Amino acid sequence: MAEEKRSEVTTWRPPSYIENIRHTAARKEAIFTDALTNACAARFSDAEMALLGHAMEIAEKAHETQKRESGEAYITHPAAVALMLLEMGMDPNTVIAGLLHDVVEDGDNITVDMLRQTFGEDIAEMVDGVTKLTKTGNRELLSQEEAQAENLRKMFLAIAKDVRVVIIKLTDRLHNMRTLEYCTPEKRLRKARETLDVYAPLADRFGMGAIKCELEDLCFKYIWPEEYGQLKRQIEPQQIERLRTLESAIGTIKAQLADVGIDAQINGRPKHLYSIYKKVERQNRELEEIYDLIAVRVIVNTINDCYAALGVIHAIWRPVPGRFKDYIAMPKTNMYRSLHTTLFSETGMPFEVQIRTFEMHRTSEYGIAAHWMYKEGRAEQDELDSKLAWLREALELENYADNTREFVENIRKDFFSDYVYVLTPRGQIIDLVAGSTPLDFAYRIHSNVGNHAQHAKVNGAIVRLDYKLKNNDVVEIVTAPNANPSRDWLKLVKTQQAKAKIRQWFKKANREENIARGKEMLSDAAKRQGRQLGELTKKEYCEDLLKRFNMGDLDDVYAAIGYGGITTGQVLHKLMEQLRKEERAAQLAVKLEQKEEQRVADATHSHGIIVKGEPNMSVRFARCCSPLPGDPIVGYITRGRGVSVHRRDCTNVEDLMQSSERMIEVEWASTEKAAFPVSIHIVSDERAGLLMDISQLLSNLNISILSMNAKTTDDTVTVRMSFKVTGADQLNNIMKGMRKVRGVREAYRLNV
Repeated sequence: MAEEKRSEVTTWRPPSYIENIRHTAARKEAIFTDALTNACAARFSDAEMALLGHAMEIAEKAHETQKRESGEAYITHPAAVALMLLEMGMDPNTVIAGLLHDVVEDGDNITVDMLRQTFGEDIAEMVDGVTKLTKTGNRELLSQEEAQAENLRKMFLAIAKDVRVVIIKLTDRLHNMRTLEYCTPEKRLRKARETLDVYAPLADRFGMGAIKCELEDLCFKYIWPEEYGQLKRQIEPQQIERLRTLESAIGTIKAQLADVGIDAQINGRPKHLYSIYKKVERQNRELEEIYDLIAVRVIVNTINDCYAALGVIHAIWRPVPGRFKDYIAMPKTNMYRSLHTTLFSETGMPFEVQIRTFEMHRTSEYGIAAHWMYKEGRAEQDELDSKLAWLREALELENYADNTREFVENIRKDFFSDYVYVLTPRGQIIDLVAGSTPLDFAYRIHSNVGNHAQHAKVNGAIVRLDYKLKNNDVVEIVTAPNANPSRDWLKLVKTQQAKAKIRQWFKKANREENIARGKEMLSDAAKRQGRQLGELTKKEYCEDLLKRFNMGDLDDVYAAIGYGGITTGQVLHKLMEQLRKEERAAQLAVKLEQKEEQRVADATHSHGIIVKGEPNMSVRFARCCSPLPGDPIVGYITRGRGVSVHRRDCTNVEDLMQSSERMIEVEWASTEKAAFPVSIHIVSDERAGLLMDISQLLSNLNISILSMNAKTTDDTVTVRMSFKVTGADQLNNIMKGMRKVRGVREAYRLNV
């Protein structure tokens, strides 16, 4: 580090909370942290080393009680990530952010604001970008899938703000994948699938070929272990011969280039397994049809040397027809530049040669990270912006998505899938999802080009709008002012971006028509559910619906259905949900009213008894036998408490008959609908779910349980329970039902 740079950096002083942990942060696993410190010392200034030291203290404190699945101290992971970033040539702030990337998630009371005060805005924002939302304030996520979508969305937005976020995230994921063997099989599979779906394509999009290839091979190993092993066994028999061919080719090229004065660095590599697997299994090709199982990489100083070296190499071996690709003249959209040619060796074994400059090689291996190599982070902003054009297009999809999950899925479909490279008439390369049509191309160029597309030309010939574009097609869109999108286009286009823009056009162009169509579609859907649209679209029902889809009124909803922005199923589900809530509330109100009526009836149940000859006599029911309407009953005149009503078979009636002058004739009033308490006794075999079945039986009859007491002895359960019934007939029906419950041996009414 230059001395003048050292003098420009002011002395860094930690805030008080750092001082509090400085002496308690134990230096564990020093072999890892010291390796990072020693490596950084060669590049960092004194002030940057001081900052790194404080970051190490915070990381060690945050992770001091954690262990990795392998049993190692957790600090080895962020230290390894930081070391990988340093080896990639990243600037000191990125290396420090890599060391701190998990402290907000794992540390007690460590926040992004605290990091901002300690390390500054730059480092704090990078740490925030790779920190999961659940650790930064958003705890209202409903499912793991939604949480993952929100975290990915946050990461994409952070990458657009500072591309170094993706470099930290990819090195973090790569180190985790390298140690995935220690995790449970379920976690291995889940992490590998997520990596293959998101992070490997992300590395590819940012041109980080070395990371992309290693991630894909690790995912291949864990997702398809049988296919992985089988492919390795298929390749092994001829591997020695391939390596011998590789060594011979390297020696020949080195000698020939030296003879013509071209300074070159030459090495070889076998093709990574997942790439072979995709060609063999997914493209239905034989292993013998894969011509680049081995490749020689020739790295020279200038572009002129690239083409000169190509001429020398073609003079040595016969090229395979149709296998030459010039990615220098026409770079890939992920910044990859190189010459590719496939040749036949003396033994007839094909091999690939890649020719590039040293700068191209750094870009092919490290992609966007190469902008920081040897530049200390001073890459031109407009240069970076041009490389991130695809990401800006991806983030535009948020304007067309109804929710975060849809937004993330749209990005994955449009920008992380297999894609084809096509060209504009001026030679600009456009990458599109495999299977895209000229309409996808038109909407990628501009919305107006797509909206006014009349027909398309591919390689100078007019083609249908549903033509599937191929690599290197030159595409031209012929527009007309009066041409407008057709609804059939939604079935023709492949990209989510094109579909969103077509829907947007219909949304704006034919609002009244869309409203009418959408209302009719929703009405038909409601009828299929046995409902009328009017009963579903009450104002109070629509409030949640409008909030859910971020719309102003019901016409906006109808219009969105009409142009295909949302489905009738999505809308109907929300409306039916509100209707069912109101119906449940109404049912609850009825039950409460019935309970109140019951309470009043219980308080005045003496009106259910007719005392012959004494119409105004006070009446109460004897607790010893709890008579019910339908039971034969007798009355007994008590002192000061009116008439006590007993069942005729009550055990106490015989004693009462000793005072026969106090006995009085009573009968049930036929119109009484009050409820009366009763207790029963149940004996059953002990089994799981017994009490639930008994309770369900009473619930189905709309009977509430007043009390329940169960006791288990050996394999027998005895249950005593109380509830209210309207009469003896209802109780008899309940008892019959109880005796039919599986395991119940007997059920009878209690007198007390």
